[in-house]
Amino acid sequence: MSYYLMVFEPAAAPASKVEFLVWYDKQAEWGESHGYDDPSVTTLKLRQWYEAMIVDFPAMNEPDGEENVDNPRVSDYTVGQSIIYVAFAWSQAEVAYKAARAAAELAGVGFFDASGRGAEIWLPGQIELAEKPSFWRRLLRLSWSFRTLLGTINR
Repeated sequence: MSYYLMVFEPAAAPASKVEFLVWYDKQAEWGESHGYDDPSVTTLKLRQWYEAMIVDFPAMNEPDGEENVDNPRVSDYTVGQSIIYVAFAWSQAEVAYKAARAAAELAGVGFFDASGRGAEIWLPGQIELAEKPSFWRRLLRLSWSFRTLLGTINR
């Protein structure tokens, strides 16, 4: 099982989520007239993102193919003119998400979490909402609040 992310040129993608998802499906038909292993076919910003990513997540395919395919960080990059789609090992999902997102912010490209529940789409300059606390953190906070309340009642 793989974990999929995509980065893209913001100017090439539609602004609304519904239109974006239609555009994404069209991109995933791989109808461009070139091979999809060569990063030279894409934009400068996307190449910058790619170069940053292959340091920690080496490419499976040529021209930058990693010989050690047993390495769980080896990833499958599919390069289009205005997108790069990547399949990561599921065991690397959390680390890959953080690395890909940070590299997207630095390169100034859009980011799409194709495997994520909410199908998150991020664009450069977009203001982030505060991160929602994890389930366990909320549970511990609730547990602490409940114990505090019980302690107050028992006094």
